[in-house]
Amino acid sequence: MDTYLAVASKRDWRSYADRPVPEDVQRRILDAGRVAGSGSNKQPWLFVAVESDDAKRRVADLVYERDNIATCAFAIAIATPGGRSLLDAGRALQNMLLVAWNEGVVSCPNGMADPAAAAAALGLDDGWLPVIVPSFGYPKRPRDPESKSAEKWSAEAHRKPLEDIVRRV
Repeated sequence: MDTYLAVASKRDWRSYADRPVPEDVQRRILDAGRVAGSGSNKQPWLFVAVESDDAKRRVADLVYERDNIATCAFAIAIATPGGRSLLDAGRALQNMLLVAWNEGVVSCPNGMADPAAAAAALGLDDGWLPVIVPSFGYPKRPRDPESKSAEKWSAEAHRKPLEDIVRRV
């Protein structure tokens, strides 16, 4: 898929089909996070794959939108030392979301009110805190990013116009 089309057509999905995502697709999504750039190549992250029903229940109780985790095929908690390095974690997250979209897998980033409680539920060592927990799964309804041009998707994105957010100096 063309990168601009992927970016313009990508939407967050909060409703997943009851079907597993194959291990090779999960691996590609995780690897997309691994190869993300980071400041001074420090790679300040740990990815915790949340796959079992028990783990999903524990984590679902800690995010803002419980059903996003409870109904997904799997989630990935992105943790950083002390909950810092947010830019680097964001770069890894965006890579994962875009590779998932390319693979036909939909996703939604999920925040949490109490990262320390989420760290305990995930079995993270002291000092590591999850900063975001994206959920992944196949969509309940068909997705068809190639049904429109990237420009059409962009125009329908319900975002502020570029003229309102760009200043040139």
